[in-house]
Amino acid sequence: MAAPRSVDQAIARFDEVAARYDGTSRQSLAATRRRYGRNLKSVGRRVANIGMALIALAVATIGFGLFVNPIGWAGLFLVAIATMFILFFFSVWPGEPKRVAYSEQLPTKTLVQQLDHVLGRERRALPAPAAQQLDLISAQLPMLEARLAQVDLLDPLAQDARRLMGKHLPELIERYERIPAAYRSERDGEGLTVDERLLAGLGAAREALDDIGAKLARDDLTAFETQGRFIESRYKQGGEFKE
Repeated sequence: MAAPRSVDQAIARFDEVAARYDGTSRQSLAATRRRYGRNLKSVGRRVANIGMALIALAVATIGFGLFVNPIGWAGLFLVAIATMFILFFFSVWPGEPKRVAYSEQLPTKTLVQQLDHVLGRERRALPAPAAQQLDLISAQLPMLEARLAQVDLLDPLAQDARRLMGKHLPELIERYERIPAAYRSERDGEGLTVDERLLAGLGAAREALDDIGAKLARDDLTAFETQGRFIESRYKQGGEFKE
């Protein structure tokens, strides 16, 4: 009898089957799930803020009625106005934090989250092949965020990755979107259209991030191997522990 699959295995299997039928990649599905997760968190924050504001309003109203003066019909009208203002204010308040301009001091977590938001927001505005490249880049971000958090900011590899994710890649997408659609079929000095140049740039960025991730992982593997050999040589020899 086959062992029962875990929840993660079942989800991965579902993603694989869904991708096979609708033509999307597993990277695209993973990026979509992360975007939905961010949206749910944003909605949760809005609901929590509205709830706290309404509770504060109710406590203030009760306190005023008990210790100062009964609020009366005029007070109820003001409370209703305040309630509508709270609902309107938190419904139009930006769900995502305002984008911070890139700098060498910008935290890696903020930088990666901003890029992931840009990729998810601009995906539908790009040609399908470019959108697929965005999905592949987005799939790399969680691993890069975790790896770069353990690397010194002055490390040349970390600086290259941060500059690519925080400056060059978003600028490439923004510059593409500023070009009118009627001019995107024109070819540049190397014979590439605007769409082809965008695809080439995204592909180069994806490969660079993949290389950076591989180098960071290789450093960890080397350090792990070194530590393991040290322990073996220090505490064990010929199958017996040293005394």
